[in-house]
Amino acid sequence: MLIRAAEAGEIELKYLDEAGWCLESAVSSYSYSQIGQQKRMEQPLKKNRKRVSILGLWQPDKGFEYALAQGGFNSQSYIKVMDWVAQKTAHALAQTGRITLEIKDNGSLHTSLLSQQQWTRWQVYFFFLPTYCSEMNLIESEWLQLKTYEIAGQIFDNEYDLALAIIAGIGAHSSLGGYPIESFIFISA
Repeated sequence: MLIRAAEAGEIELKYLDEAGWCLESAVSSYSYSQIGQQKRMEQPLKKNRKRVSILGLWQPDKGFEYALAQGGFNSQSYIKVMDWVAQKTAHALAQTGRITLEIKDNGSLHTSLLSQQQWTRWQVYFFFLPTYCSEMNLIESEWLQLKTYEIAGQIFDNEYDLALAIIAGIGAHSSLGGYPIESFIFISA
């Protein structure tokens, strides 16, 4: 029903989720190695793991909006990103008359008391997915594309290089899909 309304141009439908990458990424499921050799990647100790997180909003075939953060997102950084999204949503509502509906999980960022206090201010409607139903969030296909084809098997020296690779991967995928991307500032945790 929601997808049909979006396809008919009655609403703006976006899928929101977070994902994260460590400096060393998993080897993709397809790779080559010498005959008789097992594929290997040296991995740093777990205590040295640094990561870059992304908060994305995917509007299938129409656009991808995202923000990156060193480490992870907290309620304050999530609210900053949502303020940015809300400004764009208000502009779209004024121009088109279409409301924006975000589909997302029940993650603590989305449902914290601090976030809930902002909901009416944002003029965005939310549809929270049932627990353990990530397959219903279409942005998961974007994360799979980035992790499996764009970033897989790489090791980065620092978060900056990893962030650049994520940005390049998003750009490459949007070029193939023919949709625009917009990014928020890089947020330090």
